[in-house]
Amino acid sequence: MKYRILITETCLRLILRIADKKIQRSILDRIQRLSVEPEKQGKKLVKDLSGFRSVHAAGRYRVLYKIDKRTVIVYVLAAGIRKEGDKKDIYEIAKKLLDAGLLD
Repeated sequence: MKYRILITETCLRLILRIADKKIQRSILDRIQRLSVEPEKQGKKLVKDLSGFRSVHAAGRYRVLYKIDKRTVIVYVLAAGIRKEGDKKDIYEIAKKLLDAGLLD
């Protein structure tokens, strides 16, 4: 079964902030591959980001998404670089967006 992909405005803004166009394309290509068996890709996140999944894209970059099996849609919520301990880490950004009600 093929899933429909919906990328949030927030995610698009995060991708467009990446200066390297090659990395942008790589992330967008990775997002498109989520349309087939997204539940078998990436890993389930825990704690504050429970219910979301994360998949590697372009080296240290990650794509955060949520699967709705009922409507057969993958919601792509955020994308960015993984820098553990850094305030620009995509997981830290996602937690702040979730707290602000911008990731649902």
